[in-house]
Amino acid sequence: METKIKIPGITCKTDADSVLKHREKLPEIVDKILSNCNEKTCYNHIAYEPIPSKESVIKIIELLKEIIFPGYFSREKLDPVNLKYSMGQTVSIIFDMLSEQICRSIRHDCFRYGRECRNCDEEGNESAVKVLESIPDIQNILASDVEAAYEGDPAAKSCDEIIFSYPGLFAVWVYRIAHKLFELNVPFLPRIMTEHAHSITGIDIHPGAEIGRRFVIDHGTGVVIGETTNIGNNVRIYQGVTLGALSLPKDAGEQLRNKKRHPTIEDDVIIYSGATILGGDTVIGTRSVIGGNVWITRSIPPDTKVLMEMPKLIYR
Repeated sequence: METKIKIPGITCKTDADSVLKHREKLPEIVDKILSNCNEKTCYNHIAYEPIPSKESVIKIIELLKEIIFPGYFSREKLDPVNLKYSMGQTVSIIFDMLSEQICRSIRHDCFRYGRECRNCDEEGNESAVKVLESIPDIQNILASDVEAAYEGDPAAKSCDEIIFSYPGLFAVWVYRIAHKLFELNVPFLPRIMTEHAHSITGIDIHPGAEIGRRFVIDHGTGVVIGETTNIGNNVRIYQGVTLGALSLPKDAGEQLRNKKRHPTIEDDVIIYSGATILGGDTVIGTRSVIGGNVWITRSIPPDTKVLMEMPKLIYR
């Protein structure tokens, strides 16, 4: 087998010539990219007003975790002496970051879609304060979620374990913050938050969904909860559950936007893994149990069990 010997001087010159030959094409490529950005088919944001920062929103989520569960995820040790100081500092940072991102979101909508000025600075500050004011209520609801998870899961050794490590709880508390922003009509940020949780946990909860207390997602991977879903209190669902919409027409975006498309799940319902429940008129009645892998597109009365027939297994 012939071995090629590289001569340092010649090889370096050849490599340099190769790089130069290809780099000379870059200005032409840049011109083509910029030219294409002027076409309607290219989505871009080339403007003087900054758009929301996904990285900043993720940082806000990490900081919110510190004040929602004080001491669990703090960057430094918390004790009764430094608690107020540390909490005050973190809340101040969150306010500054959140108000800026809310303002950017509102301003982007105004400029991009030619909407009337909403006094975005004032609205950003006001909305950020409202989110922070809602933290005690969110903490109380999350406490009920943690307790329900512990009571229903023999594998959980403690509530601390659930707070530290359960993906279902992470997805739910991010949803509860995002839902508050959704209620305040803040663009972009609610969806950025829940999609961040989705990317980490595999649990897809739209921030517009209405979800009651003592809500538990067990295991969680593959769960989908659509925008207009209503979920009552003390509901438990397992992995692979879809609470979705029926197949939509091509122009559904305009026809069905802001209309009820996803099911209602009443109190004390259990939905086992792989179940699919579809449609805005579909109601799962109180205390019902939905078995695994079933497909439901019509309402179920209270105190009903819906199960698949026992499949015929073939052993060879």
